[in-house]
Amino acid sequence: GYKINCCYGGQPIKSEIKSLQQNPAILIGTPGRILDHIDHGRINVSSVKVLVLDEFDKCLELGFQEQMEAIIKHISGICKRILTSATEGEIPEFTGLKTPEKIYFEKKESDKRLSLYSVISPEPDKLKSLETLLRNLSPGPVLIFCNHRESTERIGSFLSEQHIFNEIFHGGMEQTRREKALCRFKNGSSNIFISTDLASRGLDIPEIKHVIHYHLPINEETFIHRNGRTARMFAEGNAYLLINSAENIPEYIQKKQPERFNLSVNIDRLELPPMNTLYIGKGKKEKLNKVDIVGFLIQKGELYKEDIGMIDIKDHYSYVAINRKKINRTLRLIRKEKIKNMKSKYEIAR
Repeated sequence: GYKINCCYGGQPIKSEIKSLQQNPAILIGTPGRILDHIDHGRINVSSVKVLVLDEFDKCLELGFQEQMEAIIKHISGICKRILTSATEGEIPEFTGLKTPEKIYFEKKESDKRLSLYSVISPEPDKLKSLETLLRNLSPGPVLIFCNHRESTERIGSFLSEQHIFNEIFHGGMEQTRREKALCRFKNGSSNIFISTDLASRGLDIPEIKHVIHYHLPINEETFIHRNGRTARMFAEGNAYLLINSAENIPEYIQKKQPERFNLSVNIDRLELPPMNTLYIGKGKKEKLNKVDIVGFLIQKGELYKEDIGMIDIKDHYSYVAINRKKINRTLRLIRKEKIKNMKSKYEIAR
C-alpha cells in the first residue's frame, strides 16, 4: 500500500523525476543516482526518518563511500539506521552508528541443506563438460557463475548452439536487456542463468536448485555469496565446482570436502522451459495493470488463467509469462487487438 520509487542508473532519468513529484513513502536506489536527485533538488529529504544501507560492505568495495557519506550529510532527521551485510566487517564512522546493535541470522542450518560437489573436466576448455553437467542435473533452475563478462557471452552462445535455453547477465549489458534476462529466468521461460558475480548479491531470484562455479570464486566471501543463491530459507540446493586439471581447489573450499560428481554422457535430463515471455508495448505510465492484462489474454488470446504466469509491468512495456505451447497461437489472435482501448505492439521477448 505504500508509494515506492526506484532510482538507479541505466533507466531514463526523466521518468524518475516525474515519479518523484508524487512524493513516494519509500525511495530505493543506488547511491550515485539518489545523490544526483538530492543535489538537483528533486528529492526533499527533510522528512526522512529511516535509512537503510543494504549490502553496505559491497557498496564500499565498489567505491560508493563518498556518495553514501554525502547523502547522509543531507539527512538531518534520521531516527533509525540499518546496515545489512552477509559478511561481518568494521562499521564506517560516516554511517553514524557508533555502538550499533548487531543482529545475526543463523547460517549453520543452510550449510546442512547445501550439497557441494566437484566436477572434473577432462579438457582445459570446460564448455563441453558444462553441457554434459547440465544434462546430468535434476530438473530445476540453474545459476552459472563466471569471473568475466566475456565468458558469460561465450557460454551463452555455446549453449544456444546446442539448443539449450539460457539467459546471460553482466554489468556491461544495457539495463533493459538485463531486466528482460532476469524476468525470463524468474518467470520460467529459461531454466539457465549465466552471470558474473553481479548476480551473487541483491537480485531477487528465488528457488534456485543448482549453482555452478564455472570459474573458481576469487575469494571465500565470493564463494559464500554465490552458494547463498541456493538452499535459501527451508529449501535444499546443490553447488558444483567445475574444474580442469590445471586448476587447484582453494584451501577454504577443500575444508568443506566437496563430493566428486561423476558425469554420464548417456543421461539427458534437460527439460524445455514451461513458459515463454510475451512483450506488450504498454505499461504503468499507460495505466495498464495485471488485471487488464489477464482479462485481455483470456478474452482475446483464448487462454485459461493457469496458462498465464508471472506478469512484470514496467513504465512503458510489460512482460507476461505464457504457456510455451500456446504462446504462438495467442500471438496470432491478439496481433491486431487493442488492450484497454490502446493499440500496442505484441511479440515474443527474446
